[in-house]
Amino acid sequence: MAKPKTLGYLAERLRATLDGDPDYQITGVAGLEEARPGDVSFLASPKYEFLIDSCEASALVVPKGYSGSFTGAKLHVDDPYTAFCHVIVEFRGEANRRSPGRHPTSVIDPDAQVGENLSAGPYVVVEAGAVLGDDVVLWPGVFVGRRAKVGSGSLLYPGVQILNDCEIGDRNIVHGGAVIGSDGFGYVSSAEGHEKIPHVGNVTIGDDVEIGANVTIDRGTLGSTRIGNGVKIDNLVHVAHNVVVGDHSLLVAQVGISGSSTLGDWVTVGGQAGMAGHLQVGNHSRIAARAGLTKSIPADTTVSGFPAIPHEESKRVMASWRRLPDLLTKIRDLEKRLRDLEHDLEDAKVGKK
Repeated sequence: MAKPKTLGYLAERLRATLDGDPDYQITGVAGLEEARPGDVSFLASPKYEFLIDSCEASALVVPKGYSGSFTGAKLHVDDPYTAFCHVIVEFRGEANRRSPGRHPTSVIDPDAQVGENLSAGPYVVVEAGAVLGDDVVLWPGVFVGRRAKVGSGSLLYPGVQILNDCEIGDRNIVHGGAVIGSDGFGYVSSAEGHEKIPHVGNVTIGDDVEIGANVTIDRGTLGSTRIGNGVKIDNLVHVAHNVVVGDHSLLVAQVGISGSSTLGDWVTVGGQAGMAGHLQVGNHSRIAARAGLTKSIPADTTVSGFPAIPHEESKRVMASWRRLPDLLTKIRDLEKRLRDLEHDLEDAKVGKK
């Protein structure tokens, strides 16, 4: 359990303006509805002001200029959400770290290079030629293959596999069940069947990357599948062979990226979106949830739908779809009226004869 921290200390760490007693001891961190006396919470948006009257927190991180109804201590900051993230780290930042040491059931090859303060849990396996940086934490069941590299300060949760020759940078977080460096899905088809294409490349991952649970990142056929610095990947994402994901991009749950596609920097791909192979996505582009990208797109583009088209156009298409039942009714009515007119016209022609 974290040690209590004074409001004065928190104000200094957050570069906040404190309205309250700097010596008051804060013992925990919680949301507005869960907070109890001694806790610090936060208010990032006025729409949650209605929760303040029932909030029991002793202190609140609030926007500068806040003048709401909260009567406890206030830490005024430019960005309450970001500041509160730092507060969480202050109180809970070490919750998922493990004390340095090797469990007796862990197996670390004598030819592996191991940095200082390694924490290796039960049934961890580190093979020959692997390189582990300082302060690496390997939870139970982690596998690090031959010649693989894990950067300093990285945290690998239970069941993570870093396969042969793959490299992850410093301060990475890899959640349970992720597989880095599995073979790509590549075959040569003929009348005799499907012959496997060998995948002899690797995966390289930059610094400060977070990879969600059960993510799979395939190794390159030749060369590398590359994930840039600061990339955040949600659960159940698949990145195929030789894909390049630029710095600080976001891949939300169940995204699938086909082989040899390249995403620029700061790209956002929404949940369940899919991309065909060999595409180029420009910097700062956005692919909406459940979109299907079949063509390359330039920088600063937002697309949605299937096949993915510019978002404003896609919204008009979706609006038209919602009107289709009424339009079909109108068309049937017009068809009936046209048939009636044609029948009347034929009757008129017969009458003239």
